[in-house]
This record gives sequence, structure tokens and C-alpha cells, in this order.
Amino acid sequence: MHTLNNIHYAELIHRQAAKYGNRTALRYRDEATGEWRRLSWNRFSEEVMLTAQAMAEFGIAEHDNIGLYSQNMPECLVTDFAAYANRAVPVPMYATSSPAQVEYIIKDAEIATLFVGEQLQYNNALIARKTCPGLKLLVVFDPEVRLNPEDKSSVYFKDFMRLGNNAHMETVVKVRMKAALDEDIATIIYTSGTTGMPKGVALHHYNFAECMRIHHERLPQVTDRDLSMCFLPLTHIFEKAWSYLCLTWGVEVAINRDPKNIQQTLPEVHPTMMCNVPRFWEKVYAGVHDKIAGFPGILRKIAGHAVKIGYIRNMEYVNEGLKPPLALEFGFRIYDLLLFNAIKRTVGIERGKIFPVAGAPLSDEVNRFLRSVNIPIVYGYGLSETTATVSFCPQEAATMGSIGTVMPGLEVKIDPANSEILVRGRTIFSGYYKRPEETAKVFTPDGFFRTGDAGRLIGSTLYFTERIKDLYKTSNGKYVAPQAIEMLMSNDRYVAQIAVIGDMRKFVGAIIVPDFEALEAYAAQKGIACSRSELIARRDIVRFMESRVEERQKDLASHEKVKRIILLDAPFTMETGELTDTLKLRRPVILERYKTQIEAMYAE
Repeated sequence: MHTLNNIHYAELIHRQAAKYGNRTALRYRDEATGEWRRLSWNRFSEEVMLTAQAMAEFGIAEHDNIGLYSQNMPECLVTDFAAYANRAVPVPMYATSSPAQVEYIIKDAEIATLFVGEQLQYNNALIARKTCPGLKLLVVFDPEVRLNPEDKSSVYFKDFMRLGNNAHMETVVKVRMKAALDEDIATIIYTSGTTGMPKGVALHHYNFAECMRIHHERLPQVTDRDLSMCFLPLTHIFEKAWSYLCLTWGVEVAINRDPKNIQQTLPEVHPTMMCNVPRFWEKVYAGVHDKIAGFPGILRKIAGHAVKIGYIRNMEYVNEGLKPPLALEFGFRIYDLLLFNAIKRTVGIERGKIFPVAGAPLSDEVNRFLRSVNIPIVYGYGLSETTATVSFCPQEAATMGSIGTVMPGLEVKIDPANSEILVRGRTIFSGYYKRPEETAKVFTPDGFFRTGDAGRLIGSTLYFTERIKDLYKTSNGKYVAPQAIEMLMSNDRYVAQIAVIGDMRKFVGAIIVPDFEALEAYAAQKGIACSRSELIARRDIVRFMESRVEERQKDLASHEKVKRIILLDAPFTMETGELTDTLKLRRPVILERYKTQIEAMYAE
């Protein structure tokens, strides 16, 4: 039973400490020893209060913006809730952000105090500080960070906490906590900026309060006995809102610090819940298929039959609200025990109860497969501006091809002019920080938020078709939805990344980064041994990759089909600016970077 829906975040952690005491609130991995350490609710509450008092001591006032520039660490959540106690506004930044990106947010949000994670963030913050005269203080989370000898103003987080430990500051903070309002701005989340400069999405405490309420209504199966893995960056609204939900529910949260370590930490933690983006599950899907493909003939047939039985039982019966026949249920239980659980144990998700996935389109093929092997995937849709969830598919009665049923309390309609998804409700943001003109552009006269996404609404079931600004129009006047085509290729074992191009061109093309592990294995079977740059230049390899594309797009209309491809020997990355911090393609950057190859392809 969820009972803390209406508790302001200024008091939440302390209320939970009174309820749960020495039960574990957060779990985190000691980077030096590799051991998992636990932070009790009582200690969590103490650290939040000490940090809040230190903030007050250092002159952080009500409604001041403070910056967080760190990978996922317990200190991030401590800092968030300490800020809420002071009615201050935490402004998160991705740990991968460049000094220029950090500088932009510091100046735009007028940040005087910046909390940083590891050495990289500290070093970048020092660079940014040179051009940000308003930035007065850096607080460093990781005690292993080596401070610059010339830096006399920065302080380690543990030392920072001690500096406010006095009765006067405790009184100041408690007065502020009592004055906290739902109308206060809770956080400002800067959009990742796929086309233009990032904008600060101002979310209020009432946005989060409503987010908690409607999720409690839709997810009654979650209890305070669950364990959630915090994997996505806490800068991302999906992870931030989900982690806050977990803390509101009393769910233990295990914090994965380095995204590259998730394959190691999942089997160590065995979470019952974890939110993630489709790319993670696409890799699970590809890995399982590769494993099955390597089985001896008879085992491969058995595995194929198991997946088929799982599909019939879970999709054709359970999902439709029907009771499976006894023989089908018995066969499924055997396969679930002997095969599906073994698959899940290798990933570390065998205790899984619910795995929300959003942030990008998830193909029906991957969705069906995961459900068939009894992985409790829950696919949904949302934005920073909507405090995450607009809709999600229930674990049963899910409609394949949709992005789920609309959340309670939200109004959704489709703009007849361009099929844009419009949303109105208490989870919708108030506007972009200091951008009244930009804010006005995204709201209709009757108060609906323009999502920028095209879709369909049938009853309460929502369908996503395309980002409106991503739609291409070929020189023949035909519209092409690049994301839809890219999603078709996302499940191919030989394709790691793909960017579809063709705006005002005579045909659709694509830039592809192969999965070199798979492609080099294929080349070895063919007796080909060469470097990656030489491999992608071979005509036979290009033809092979073209055949993979052709197979995947057989159901597309002729004008939508990719006719030519460009192969790259290096991936799109955040460091090169081709991906946002949420791993979305920055199409203008890609088009500019590979302009020469693109022009050559269309000239042929």
C-alpha cells in the first residue's frame, strides 16, 4: 500500500527514515574494493540534513539554482533532497558533458555552486569556471579526486557536510522545509538539444507529486520489498522520476555508477526493477539470439520451440486475458524453469518484476521476444516536459505497435493539422527556463503541450509514428519517417548504429556503423582478413550489408526503402557530438560531418 503520495520532497527522506529506520535505502558499489555498501534510511536522512545545513551555511538561498555534474552516485540523491529542504533547485548535467556544455548551463541557470563527481567532471568544471565568474564553489563527491594545487576554493563533499553542522543552520533549514510549496520549482532539466541549443525544462514539485500519484494508481504491484537498479543517468527525467518513485514507495535503490559496468553489476544485484532505453534490450535480444544460434542442432530446435510456446502462452492467451490450456501452461512452466530463467540469470534479471523501457522507439519484434521469454518488459512514452510518462503498455492487455494506454489524469488528443500528440495535465511543465517565447510556441491556446511527436489515438491507446521535425521529404515529394526505418534495422545483428538520410534527395540513403564483432566473424568465415577500414571498403562486404538492409525493409513502400548505404569504421559518439547525452542521433551534426561521403553517394 502506497501512503506517501502527498509528502513534499523537502520532508520525504526524513518521513521514510521514521518509518524504515535502519533498513537499506540505497546500495552502491565501493569502487576501490568492488564490494556493495548500504546506506540506511536513517543515515540517508542524516546526510540529507547535514548537506542541507551546509548549503544554508554557504549562502544558498531559497529558489537558488545549484548544479550537479556527476555520474550516478548516492551523493546525487543526497544533494537533490538537501536542495529541496532549502527550497533550492538542483540542475543536473550529464557526466559526459563537455566544458562548453557545462559552461552554457552554468550561465543560463546562473549557478553559483556546482557539485561534481569524479576527476573528469572536476577538471571540466575548472575549465568552465574560467569563463563563469558567477560560479563561486565546487563541491567534489569523490574523495579520490586530486584538486588542482591552485584551486583554493573547492571542497570535498564530506568536508562540506561538516561545515553546516550547527544548531542555527538546522533551524534555518527546518523553517525552509515547513515553508516549501508544491508550486516551487523542483528541478530544471536541460534538453539534450538534437537540433538547437538546450532549453531548461522547469518542473515543479506539483508535477512530481502528480507523477507519483498516477504511477501508484497504475503500478499497484510494486512494494517496498522491491529492489531497483538505477542505471540510466539521474540527469535523465526517466531515471530521475523512477528513482523518486522508488524512494516514495520505500523501494531499495542500487546505484550503478559506471554505465559500462552494467553487465557486471546486474548479476551482483539481481534487481526486481530497472528502467532502461530500448538499446539495452536490443543488445539482450541480439545476445540471446546469438547464443541460441550457437547451440547444437537439436538444442537449437528446442530453444526455438520454447520461444514459440512462450509467445503463444504470453501473447495469445495471458495478454488477451485468457487462461492458457493446461498442456500449454505445463510446457511453458518447464521451459521457463529450464531455459528462460537460465537466460535471465546470465543477465542478472531472473528476479525481474517490471522493467520499464522508454526514451526511443522499441520494435515490436524485440518487445514480443522479451515477453515470450518471460522478461516483464513495460514499454512507454514520455518527455522531460511531461515529467516522464504520458503512456505505457500494461504487463497484460498490451497492444503491440502502440506506446501504451494514457496515464490517469492526463488528457491527450491529436492535432488534426499534422497528427501531433498534444498533452494536458498536472505533470506538464510550466515552461522553458527564461524562454517565454519558446514556451509560448509549444502550448496551444487551450493549454495543451505540443510534444513534437506525430501519433494516433484509438480510445485510450496511443501510437507513435515519428518525430515531426525528423520527417524527410524526398525530391519526389514523398514523406519519409527515418526513425521508423532505423528501428527496422536496430535488431539486425550486423548493424550497431544507423542514420537514415534523404531530405530533398532523389532517394533514401543510410549511414551505417556495423557491429564489427559480428561482421568480422562473418568475414573470417569467408576467408577475409583485413583492417576495419579495409573491410568496409570491400564491395562484397558492402553488398552483404545492403542485403541485410533489403531483408529488413521488405515491407516498406518503394519510396521509403534505403537504396544506397555508407559504412563507417567508427561509431557515432557523444564526444564527437553525433549523439546526445540520451544517445539520440544529432542529425545535423552527422549530415555535416559526413557531407563529403553523402554527396559522393548521391552523385553516383
